[in-house]
Amino acid sequence: MSKVVFAEYSGACMNTAIAFADLDRSPVYSNDLADMTAIYQENVNLFVWQRLLSTEIGSSIQSLIESGKSLNIMEVVTPEGAEKILLSRLPTTANHISLIEDIAELVDIFCCLFDTKKVGLRLATSHSATCPRFHVDNVTCRLVTTYNGPATQWLEHASVERSKLGHASKGVADESSGLIQEKAMIQQVNCGDVALLKGEGWPNNTGGGLVHRSPSINSNTTRLFLSLDLM
Repeated sequence: MSKVVFAEYSGACMNTAIAFADLDRSPVYSNDLADMTAIYQENVNLFVWQRLLSTEIGSSIQSLIESGKSLNIMEVVTPEGAEKILLSRLPTTANHISLIEDIAELVDIFCCLFDTKKVGLRLATSHSATCPRFHVDNVTCRLVTTYNGPATQWLEHASVERSKLGHASKGVADESSGLIQEKAMIQQVNCGDVALLKGEGWPNNTGGGLVHRSPSINSNTTRLFLSLDLM
């Protein structure tokens, strides 16, 4: 299905020659998978596919969390080989089939959207924020979804003082450095949602990549997080 939905857009982001670094950026939220092609729009730097995880996937996630195994799986995968790799890397004691099938479907969707045959996959658990400071990624586009725990936080393009990103903040907290105009402007994706984050590596997008960070996590919570990167 995803191949049909995305066919006319495949590879478009690699061929654009339009300079739009000065355009404002905005998010698009939708519960329709077909709207994911909105990421190709010049002024969109975030697309969020809003979805509710099925009971079967939820049970699979819970089984994996209860297994107590720490994960940090990093592999280059294809849509055809993703399930096999994940089956070999996840604990055999967990009922994780539904989760694996969902991840494999996301790999297929991502590959179809960008007309690519393989992606870089990371599936990890954590008990603390892995990237606690707001930042931008030097990638073309990254797919992220949180299966358990709090999900990715992000800032609207107009709400960021980019000169305060990274080392320019001199170690001062994001909320105090002048990076964020108002604390209330911090946005957050919901657990289960699938987000496409346009990075600085998208053609002509320097200064327009989505500013985001990992959320703070309660010490009693295990966050289960998936990301996919174009190769």
